[in-house]
Amino acid sequence: MSEQIGPDSDRYPRLQAPVYFTRAGPRWSRRHRPPAGGLGGISVFTDELPKQGDLLHLEIFLRDGTSVVCGVQVAWVQTLPEGAPARCRVGLDFTALRPNDRERLAGALESIHADR
Repeated sequence: MSEQIGPDSDRYPRLQAPVYFTRAGPRWSRRHRPPAGGLGGISVFTDELPKQGDLLHLEIFLRDGTSVVCGVQVAWVQTLPEGAPARCRVGLDFTALRPNDRERLAGALESIHADR
């Protein structure tokens, strides 16, 4: 069975790095809405099942021992079949990302086309 890709998956390259996320609190979510035009997005495999629209704090651990902390909003959630690497694949839109962190993440991103 082939994996079905989430909506607009070409806009969400798969992140190849460990991630820790927590739900954003109500005070943070009122202040940090996705900006017009967007900052881009990523997709991750996870056993957690966030809901579409959830706002999250994300810490991405890079190979050089540093991390990137950012804000994201869940764009889509795709449940994966039994035997997949995780329970679901999640598309995340950046809501807060430092300009230099985009370049730092480049080495940990994989185009969806590279998976095929």
